Amino acid sequence: MAQQIMAEQAAEHPIYQGQFGDYTITAGDRQGVVIYRAGLMVAALCFAIGTGLALWQPSSPTVHVAISILFSGFTVALGVSLLTIHIYMAALHRVLQMFWGIGAIAAIAISHFDPEPFALTVYHHPATIWGIGFIFAALAGIFFKEAFCFNRFETKLLTPLVPLLLVGHLFSLLSPDAEQVLLASWAALMLVFAIRKAIQPIPPDIGDKSVFEYLKKRGAGQTASDA
Repeated sequence: MAQQIMAEQAAEHPIYQGQFGDYTITAGDRQGVVIYRAGLMVAALCFAIGTGLALWQPSSPTVHVAISILFSGFTVALGVSLLTIHIYMAALHRVLQMFWGIGAIAAIAISHFDPEPFALTVYHHPATIWGIGFIFAALAGIFFKEAFCFNRFETKLLTPLVPLLLVGHLFSLLSPDAEQVLLASWAALMLVFAIRKAIQPIPPDIGDKSVFEYLKKRGAGQTASDA
C-alpha cells in the first residue's frame, strides 16, 4: 500500500534532473504557467480584435472607443503575463516589468489628458510612442525570450516586426498601407503564438528550477559578502 502511494506521488510530481540538481514541478508552478498563457491569449485576442476593427471601420467613433477598451484589456493581460513569466535572469524580468509600468502610466496620462479618443491620439501624434512604446518593448522582450527558448518562427518574426512598426510610425517612415500590412501581420502572428503556447506542454515553460535556485542562492551570497 505504501509503495502504491509513493508511486502515485511520483507520477503526480515527477523528479526532473536539472543542471544544478533535481527538482519537482508543483501545482503552483503549473498554475503560474496557465496564468501566463491565459494573459497572453487575452492580450492576443484584444490586439487582434482591435486591429480588425481599426482596419475595418477606422473612422467610426464607436470603434475608437472599443479600441481604447481593448487596449486597456491588452495592457492588463500583458501585465499579468509579466508577473508569472519564468525568466532565469531576474534583472531582465524586472526590466520588462518596469517597461510595462512606464508604458501603462504613459497610456493612462494620454487617455486622461487628451480630448481625442486614445487610438486617434496615438495615430495623430506619433510622439506618444515615446511613452506607450514601453509596453510594446516589454512585449517584444517576451517574443525574444520565446524565440530564444523555443525557436518559434512566429516569435522570430514578431521580435523585429514590433519595433519596425513602432519606429516607422514614430518617425513617419512608413506609408499608411505599409503600416496596415505590418499591423495585420503582427495581430495574426501574435494569435498564432498564443494558440501554440496554449497547447505546449507545461514543464518547458517552467524551465530548469535548479537554475533559479542556484541563481537565487548566488545572489543571496553576493549580498551577504557585500554587507
